[in-house]
Amino acid sequence: MTTVGVPAGWPATEEEARAVQDELRGRVVRDEPGPPPARGHVTGVDVAYDDGLDLVAAAAVVLDAATLEVVAEATAVGRVSFPYVPGLLAFREIPTVLAALDRLPCPPGLVVCDGYGLAHPRRFGLASHLGVLTGLPVVGVAKNPFTFTYDEPGPARGASAALLAGTEEVGRALRTRDGVKPVFVSVGHRVSLDNAVAHTLALTPRYRLPETTRRADALCRLALREAAQGAVPGDVQEPATRQAPTS
Repeated sequence: MTTVGVPAGWPATEEEARAVQDELRGRVVRDEPGPPPARGHVTGVDVAYDDGLDLVAAAAVVLDAATLEVVAEATAVGRVSFPYVPGLLAFREIPTVLAALDRLPCPPGLVVCDGYGLAHPRRFGLASHLGVLTGLPVVGVAKNPFTFTYDEPGPARGASAALLAGTEEVGRALRTRDGVKPVFVSVGHRVSLDNAVAHTLALTPRYRLPETTRRADALCRLALREAAQGAVPGDVQEPATRQAPTS
């Protein structure tokens, strides 16, 4: 089997990882609106772990932004590249996520992460880190507000409230379903916050979480199960790619 290896020079300590965040944070582009919702491609990325086998599986699922139909998908399985440290989770995920993105047979368009961008204690979460490394427009849509505060948005779908670090707005609490707990949207790279919110609403016609996240979550869990079935610690499977059939 082929290994999606840990990149040469990848941080091995918390101090090294924080130094990388400090170096890259200044490269985040926040003055571009990003692609319009419901046009082109939009891609979800997500990861799943088996720490006992030292495995991490990543999935990238490309959707047609107008129809939300799957266009293409790819997975990659590799070794966990960093220990679990809150605020530094990107260093566990990015090498394998990059491998999955690299295997896609078409441009990803906007990328949606199950996580944070600016809404991060060091203002540089996975969505920002991935955006800077790839140059792609990226947003983060998280399930909880991390350490930040917000006023409860109105009960109707589309209602939102500022996600705050003190008085600084780092994202939005967004209601994607009537009366259901909000999601937490933040800018990653090359997208405005208003546009990130609009994309999130376009991606949630039926469920609380974006279709990008739902599809990528299911696929990375499947890839992890398949990799774990015959794996021994340290072994990983070669990334897989599939182009969706045309109708």
